[in-house]
Amino acid sequence: MFKAIVIIRKRPKILDPEGKAVEQGAKLLGFNNVRNTRIGKYVEFFVNTENKEDAEKEVYEYCNKLLANPIIEDFEYRLENVE
Repeated sequence: MFKAIVIIRKRPKILDPEGKAVEQGAKLLGFNNVRNTRIGKYVEFFVNTENKEDAEKEVYEYCNKLLANPIIEDFEYRLENVE
């Protein structure tokens, strides 16, 4: 079994209104040196297989077809072997 850890981010050229709102809030709180805030997603799940290649394929397809929007988001993942 593998634990998948996935980070999903908007592509650099895509506007991030949530990040802008957080950055404006930070400035109101006195964080004047904060720039270019981007908000992403962190996802964890388990893949019930003993074969790492099968796990990688399933994680990639899961991210590409469901978790991330391939038009505006990029993702990266890592697998941890769980015993």
